[in-house]
Amino acid sequence: MSTGADTDMTEPLREPLARHIWDTRYRWRSGGLPLEPDIDATWNRVATATAAVEPARAAELREQFLDVLRDFRFLPGGRILAGAGTQDQVTLFNCFVMGLIEDSMNGIFEALREGALTMQQGGGLGYDFSTLRPRGTVARRTGMIASGTPSFMRIWDAMCGSVLSTGARRGAMMATLRCDHPDIEEFVTAKRQPGALQRFNLSVQVSDAFLRAVDADLKWPLVFPADTIDGSPGGNGPTVLRRWPGRHGVVPCRVLRTIPARELWDLITREAYDHAEPGVLFVDRINETNNLHYCETISATNPCGEVPLPPYGACNLGSINLTRFVEAPFSAHARLDLDAIARAAGTAVHLLDNVIDATRFPLAEQAEVEQSRRRLGLGITGLADALIMLGLHYGSPAARDRAATAMRTVCHAAYRASIQLAGDKGSFPLFDREAYLESAFIRSLPQDIQAGISTCGVRNSHLTAVAPSGTISLLANVISNGIEPVYAFRHWRHILDASGNYGQHEVIDYALRAFREQHGDAALPDAFVTAHELDADAHLRMQAALQPYVDSSISKTINMPADTTFASFRSVFRHARELGLKGCTAFRPNAVTGAILEDESEPPDRHCCSLEREGD
Repeated sequence: MSTGADTDMTEPLREPLARHIWDTRYRWRSGGLPLEPDIDATWNRVATATAAVEPARAAELREQFLDVLRDFRFLPGGRILAGAGTQDQVTLFNCFVMGLIEDSMNGIFEALREGALTMQQGGGLGYDFSTLRPRGTVARRTGMIASGTPSFMRIWDAMCGSVLSTGARRGAMMATLRCDHPDIEEFVTAKRQPGALQRFNLSVQVSDAFLRAVDADLKWPLVFPADTIDGSPGGNGPTVLRRWPGRHGVVPCRVLRTIPARELWDLITREAYDHAEPGVLFVDRINETNNLHYCETISATNPCGEVPLPPYGACNLGSINLTRFVEAPFSAHARLDLDAIARAAGTAVHLLDNVIDATRFPLAEQAEVEQSRRRLGLGITGLADALIMLGLHYGSPAARDRAATAMRTVCHAAYRASIQLAGDKGSFPLFDREAYLESAFIRSLPQDIQAGISTCGVRNSHLTAVAPSGTISLLANVISNGIEPVYAFRHWRHILDASGNYGQHEVIDYALRAFREQHGDAALPDAFVTAHELDADAHLRMQAALQPYVDSSISKTINMPADTTFASFRSVFRHARELGLKGCTAFRPNAVTGAILEDESEPPDRHCCSLEREGD
């Protein structure tokens, strides 16, 4: 058991837990034997492998990449740290959204096979199950009655548990379903039973039309493409035109039944209140603000929701560690070095772009989609600790302003670096200058960036996302996770070891340790605030402050205390939409999922967004 005892502060891995994470997840091994003596060797391996895709500049780039990796200033996605430069048959991408599932036995099990192959190489999976016929409808060719989407999701759940059943990682999956699919109620309530679909995170695709129906207290039609279910029970009702995944344009859909829109909305929010799922995806906003609105439609995300992706899309992630850019912490002169952040972000973009050419893809379709778009997801982590070091309370307007400034710096530096890469190596193949420049997000960027895109193009279709980054944040000496507030400054976690068993590890937050090293036993300043002390509005407004500088999305859990009333809870999703977010996940401790973490005296219960589930 790790005790969090003091260690040599000159070592990169100063925390016992950080060393455990490196040893079990990122240290290169062969036949179970470690091949790397320390994390410097890991950084060297990653820098060398990602620089090697440009042979003429490999030595120069290796030094640039190594410089930004050292001291945890840039934390590439976990699959990059674990796989780059090894001989292992693994992907360097954390997660994929898989292809649309064809509504046939062959199609379903081919999709299952593709998912197993992808997960075997280290990728988490996202799926839109809306293409599957609803429960009770009849297959036109065989006459068999469909068992419904949740029944097939259980097959994926079992596969995930089998493919990654040992070792320090567990499989992570996201399932989404349209809010007008006839199985939506069963989907929403699928996790009422403890242990049900435990390897899935669930999100409902919430449309603008549905929310308008909720506001107007209208009936809401549940529909499915008519050419698939005509002749089924209830399949002779009226038809409506809808866009449907896997179909071109609008198609006639048969109304199988109608329900009160408010009743469905209350069911969604009640299940989230009682069982922490589902989350919601504002799918129309996702598509309207997509930089590639002109050539793709999105209906699913990676497992933690920060990267909405088209079928066979991939997320190539990394995070700038803000704690390493705080000067004079805990003093009146504390500041963020924004110029250094911008330089690190530019180098990180180059490294992540090279990952696309260095990685293996489990499927040819994934290679085609990613190489045609070259999507990146550069974000930030350690935000809460950085704010504490700057003397800012997480829930204050000043903290939101500083966080937005940091994310804006990363975003603009990333786009400028991508424009330069396009000048050197060309734009992503699906780049359409006029259509791309008309994208809502691109129009929000500074004029020099828009002009640069117009003149030189851009190497990557998307550049920013904020991932949960829990595991790599533990690696970086236990900094706060992504943009989340500190959950607890001291607590215990169950964390998998290399044998696949859980061990207890004490977690002591980076900012707390840093403050004690400077000020001993002095009283903690007011900036030392935990998630439990913040209301939902503070969580949402922090996420909203960053969203204007994130072209993909943000993984953020709106933590709420167990005694939150349902009336208070049910407003969170709507407030998230009003603030311009692309999705929302809310968590209240409950009897099924327990608490995400516990205090010093109790080990944590496992949750759908635990370290082993996030895709690290």
